[in-house]
Amino acid sequence: MFTISKFTSGQDTTDLVNQLIKQTEKNKTYRTQSTFVYTHILNGQSVETLGKKVLDVRISHRFGPLNSGLYNFFGLDYSPFNVRVGFDYGITNNIMIGGGHSGFQKTYDLFSKIKILGQSTGAVRAPFTISFVPTITINTLKQDEFPVKLDSGETIKRVSYVLQLLIARKFTEEFSLQIMPTLIHPDNVSYLHSKKNILAIGIAGREKISKRMSLIAEYYYQLPDNKAADSHNVLSFGLNIWTGGHVFQLLFTNSYGLTEKSFIAETRGSWSKGDELFGFNISRVFELGKKHKK
Repeated sequence: MFTISKFTSGQDTTDLVNQLIKQTEKNKTYRTQSTFVYTHILNGQSVETLGKKVLDVRISHRFGPLNSGLYNFFGLDYSPFNVRVGFDYGITNNIMIGGGHSGFQKTYDLFSKIKILGQSTGAVRAPFTISFVPTITINTLKQDEFPVKLDSGETIKRVSYVLQLLIARKFTEEFSLQIMPTLIHPDNVSYLHSKKNILAIGIAGREKISKRMSLIAEYYYQLPDNKAADSHNVLSFGLNIWTGGHVFQLLFTNSYGLTEKSFIAETRGSWSKGDELFGFNISRVFELGKKHKK
């Protein structure tokens, strides 16, 4: 009798422990990690943010078009090319800032990114990760180098503004998808726009092919009544390689520009005419303020 009672008591205790474990699991929230691995997709931003006190030094390079021929080594020996050097910093795990300079039209840019919502399961369920990104750029070309001729008496506006809402979902460990509604208020010295405000929507996808490599595609569509007559929608394909502290991105795109205003609304190249070009992005991440033990 004692043995049976002891066995029953032990069984009841095990059941109680299992119930407590299940209840605890129900009260937990599981955050989705690494929807796009990196803070940028190819040209544009992803929903990801840097960790707190993390500095990211990013160098982007775009060569010339492939149809420039063998003489220019299919764009690799093409001049001028475009380079952007940028610095991003994580203020908190959900807020980051960044800025940089690109040679094309001597452009400076500054942005911030705020993660509003994170995809999660468990006690708190959210189907998407959502981030908001406002960007400001300034064209610093000399006035006699402006590619656009202004009307007599027209005010020079060098500053552009871009607002983006990034909405992404990680469907599986291998596949993620993101859409990017975008509003652009361009300057009037770098391109002849028919509208003061340009609306576009982007879509990007990531397919993981190995532990450290992913295939990425990115496309921005300008709404028809916003699009300038000689601009084209930007389409990019690339390979993302992550090596811990470094991120390498090799890509083909039809855009020469490296800021949102430029590559979304001011792309002159067309894939159908062979205007696509090769480029790469290199990122090095540093953890600042971390105490190291001897």
